[in-house]
Amino acid sequence: MSMTRKLAIIPFALLILIVILSLLFGHNPTEIKQFAEINSGDTAWMLTSAALVLIMTPGLAFFYGGMVKKKNVISTMLQSFICMAIVSIIWVVFGFSLAFGDSIGGVIGNPGTFFLMNGVLESKPWPLAPTVPLVVFAFFQLKFAIITPALVTGAFSERIRFTSYIFFICLFIVFIYCPLAHATWHPDGMLAKLGVLDFAGGTVVHMSAGLAALAGAIYLKKRTDTSENKPARITYVLLGTGLLWFGWFGFNGGSAMAANALAASALATTAVASGAAAFAWIIFDALRGKKPSAMGTSIGAVVGLVAITPAAGFVSLPHALVIGVVAAIISNMMVEWRTKTGIDDTLDVFPCHGVGGMVGMLLTGVFANKAINTANATGNGLFFGETKLFTTHVLVLLGVIVFVLVMSFILLKVTDLITPLRASEDEELEGLDRSQHGESL
Repeated sequence: MSMTRKLAIIPFALLILIVILSLLFGHNPTEIKQFAEINSGDTAWMLTSAALVLIMTPGLAFFYGGMVKKKNVISTMLQSFICMAIVSIIWVVFGFSLAFGDSIGGVIGNPGTFFLMNGVLESKPWPLAPTVPLVVFAFFQLKFAIITPALVTGAFSERIRFTSYIFFICLFIVFIYCPLAHATWHPDGMLAKLGVLDFAGGTVVHMSAGLAALAGAIYLKKRTDTSENKPARITYVLLGTGLLWFGWFGFNGGSAMAANALAASALATTAVASGAAAFAWIIFDALRGKKPSAMGTSIGAVVGLVAITPAAGFVSLPHALVIGVVAAIISNMMVEWRTKTGIDDTLDVFPCHGVGGMVGMLLTGVFANKAINTANATGNGLFFGETKLFTTHVLVLLGVIVFVLVMSFILLKVTDLITPLRASEDEELEGLDRSQHGESL
């Protein structure tokens, strides 16, 4: 029996088990209730936003795929696309329950609350999204769960075995993403009760992905192929940036959970921060004697989008501009620093997503104002003379860093013990497109 067939036995058996569980424990359909509080306009916006967030994952595939060597483009892009398949299955079986089920100690949800999505079609709306069906909220949140592990891939591109990567992202969703999502976004979550503000995923999505990426880059060490890292297609990077930028309006605007003034404010702050960051990145490059590049413009825009994500529904438009500029300069300096270290973060996921998310989280604690969003019960930011929110964010930032880094190293080690993470030297030199997938451009 070939090695490929041997490796396929266990995941195939698990897939069959899920089918059997679906037949045995899937509930009998009942008439879908039309709750009086459901608003058709809000529902339409949330359905649209879910689609916008999903398009970000193919956008990320192009964004990352254009940056790697030509022999690794397909593998890099597929690492994003496969998340849409695998995370969807996990989310339906028990992932949504882990993130938004009945709280267990404010740390994780009860996996049985919505097991196999039982009750999702018939239940009342989610308390923080009271005017849209629960199923819309559940699948809007799925799109966030999909893109988070996909973001991690840029750090260990060009040297990770595809089957091992699949196993790692399953562990990542269960042990890192879902606990953070529950603690931050569930009303009974530990971080939510502390007063942490994360409008659309600066902590849950970008910090978790960036820190896991740093752990992955350190664990897998440098690439064997040290030849010039010439991007395969900068046009792919531009296309990916456009799709990410477009989808991000659903990412942030949809996180208002309604078609209202808050969604409009979040959309506007997103546009301001991303534009400011894109320009700030290339201007900062110019100050150091570099030419304004398509790559720099693209990376700057994404950093601005990352940084405004936790703050989008809590800050004013001028402060969004400040967040974009500050995040771009800090991330740019972090990229420069990273190149002088031995850390081979292939596509600078940690300096851009990890650090961008941290900057956004801290500046939310500086610029958040209850006049923008009355749901902010913690208080105004440091800029307005109050310290509680900023202090809370600093302490939680440190706690999240420790949690994600420790858990990531554990999950990487567990994965490596079960199925080796690192591609062999010959596979890496041949290129992962051919060695892992038997395909090429």
